[in-house]
Amino acid sequence: MILKELKVEGFRNYRQLQQVEFLPGVNLIVGDNAQGKTNLLEAITYLSTGRSFRTRKEQELIGFGAEFADLQAVIQSQEREQTVRAVLFTGRKPRQLYVNGVKQKTAARLTGILTTVLFCPEDLLVLKAGGAARRKLLDMALCQLRPGYEKALTEYHRLLEQKSRILRDRAEQPGLLAVLPDYNLRMAQVGAILIAYRARYLEKFSRVTAKFHREFSGGKETLAMEYHTVSTIQDPLADKQTILEAILAHQKSHERAELESGQCLTGPHKDDFEVTLGEKSLKSFGSQGQTRTAAISLKLAERELVRQDTGEEPVLLLDDVLSELDPGRQDFVLNQIQTGQVLITCCEKDRLTNFGQVLTIEQGRLLEK
Repeated sequence: MILKELKVEGFRNYRQLQQVEFLPGVNLIVGDNAQGKTNLLEAITYLSTGRSFRTRKEQELIGFGAEFADLQAVIQSQEREQTVRAVLFTGRKPRQLYVNGVKQKTAARLTGILTTVLFCPEDLLVLKAGGAARRKLLDMALCQLRPGYEKALTEYHRLLEQKSRILRDRAEQPGLLAVLPDYNLRMAQVGAILIAYRARYLEKFSRVTAKFHREFSGGKETLAMEYHTVSTIQDPLADKQTILEAILAHQKSHERAELESGQCLTGPHKDDFEVTLGEKSLKSFGSQGQTRTAAISLKLAERELVRQDTGEEPVLLLDDVLSELDPGRQDFVLNQIQTGQVLITCCEKDRLTNFGQVLTIEQGRLLEK
């Protein structure tokens, strides 16, 4: 899979960036801090998933003073050239998504057109952070691979927001509680779908991540993952009806606590996974070096699973991450990116030599070579 061309207008600090062309191999994007390097990768991932990896508020993506943001890309995938476009508007006007010039109803239709794997400095800490960071990692990966997951995730977030509003406003508007059972049932149904997808993905993800980590550590460490979801679910790999019944039981046991706290306390929006080295929790006992090694292994495994699933190498996006690594870890990452297309952002191009083309970004503009 190759990202051939990109056009960006009114997105973040890019007023108008016309037709950036990328090579099939390595593309080094250089520039000082706050010039727009990460914004460029954000535009690419948005066209890939229909989501930003930095914010859930689309209004933040539209540049200051702009009335809309327009993102367009030309991709070589599925043995043919394809186009994808996203137009975001200020106010309440919904975004517009296009694949090969045809307007799409949901972001799920973007699946498989442009698949990407992003690795940024925050990912080096994902295993030490709270569960939200690890859920985000799963969501970003699964939204690209499974259209049904993206659709279910969007619905679940909407239901969660509405149920949370009902619980929050229950004192002033007690009549709202009459629809709470309907919300609980639908959230359990959609939640069962999310958990089934996550459990199956994590089963493969754990196996491939362990392989990379074993190579990275010279065979000295054994990595494993454990999925943590709704406590009444004994086997997250069970059929969806069994999972649904377990979620409903958990909802019932937390009914009073939710009403007293005014918060939604049950569901896959609290999911997490734990990484262990040997028998010890990496989050609690892992050193900085072990944590970074495991985080790199996670991203390389994500890339490999996309390749296995789609038959194509995803576009690898490295956002200023190499400068955060010691020379040994830099070498390991670079040795893994000898195939496929790679976009690397950094501040100093002299740190990386013998690479493909170099693109220089300054204040949201591409400088002439």
